Amino acid sequence: MTGRTLGTLVSSPIGFGAMVLSPGMYGEIDERRGQDALRAAIGAGARMIDTADAYGADGHNEQLVGRALRGRRDEVVLATKFGLRVPEGAEAHRFPVHFAFGELAVNCEPERVRGYAEQSLRNLGTDVIDLYYPHFPDPQVPFEETVGAVAELIADGLVRHLGVSNVTAAQLRAAHAVHPVAAVQTQWSMWQPIDPELLAAARELGIGAVAWSPLGGGFLTGTVRQVAEGDFRQHHARFSAENLAANNDRYAPLRAIAAELGVTPGQLALAWLLHQDDHVVPIPGSRTPAHIAENQAAAELALDAATLGRIETALAAFAPVGEGALLKD
Repeated sequence: MTGRTLGTLVSSPIGFGAMVLSPGMYGEIDERRGQDALRAAIGAGARMIDTADAYGADGHNEQLVGRALRGRRDEVVLATKFGLRVPEGAEAHRFPVHFAFGELAVNCEPERVRGYAEQSLRNLGTDVIDLYYPHFPDPQVPFEETVGAVAELIADGLVRHLGVSNVTAAQLRAAHAVHPVAAVQTQWSMWQPIDPELLAAARELGIGAVAWSPLGGGFLTGTVRQVAEGDFRQHHARFSAENLAANNDRYAPLRAIAAELGVTPGQLALAWLLHQDDHVVPIPGSRTPAHIAENQAAAELALDAATLGRIETALAAFAPVGEGALLKD
């Protein structure tokens, strides 16, 4: 497939989610392995690299990405997010989530946004962020005010494009009324469908979708049988030992379709997602160069109408056990 547009931003069909490259997300990882993974992603054709100031301790993930991009910055669309790493002395604005820890906290007060961006620019070793998102809407700050602060950064040349993340359709419309939104980042996969109202709003406004967790936290690769200590997925109900076993059983028909096509289950999941909309860019993450190349190759997999119909029939019966969405209604 050729490049995909997100608003006026051009990306590869499949990007790379760098969150997995920081310790504490999917177990331990060292610097060399993280650098190798990022270089493999770029080499395999990933042109969007997604990170956030909250991934890893003290900006670790952004710093890792910045080191990997030295001399290659112009080869990628560099996306990062802010607000989830609440600074010392700032008020933590909490909101509920379905994961076992129960809640997250943000601070997206507009007067703090420039400081967040300047720190991210230092971490990333660059003078401009291509796509900048509030990580979550702040429950105590009007979303338009947070977006307006990003618009000021765009006017000043520190940011190129506005993104919004983990929003409702109404919040997307409100943001776009302040400044054109290039992309909405949202949870979307065979494992967790997109909110249809959000997708309709994005299509109406000409906004692209960046799909986080497009492989369902790795489940859709068909290879996850348990999660180890130190793995973030231990907080996720669908990865409890009992639920994971049941979900693997229910996923068997989709694994069978992949086998018939001669592709991996993960490739089928990514190709299916690419066929859902011409302006969706999944951002799978992996630590293994071979898996990264496998993910990128999914962009070349064409699914005909009959195959898509079979997939939809299998998905209708999939019904994973355990809550899949991060955010509570």
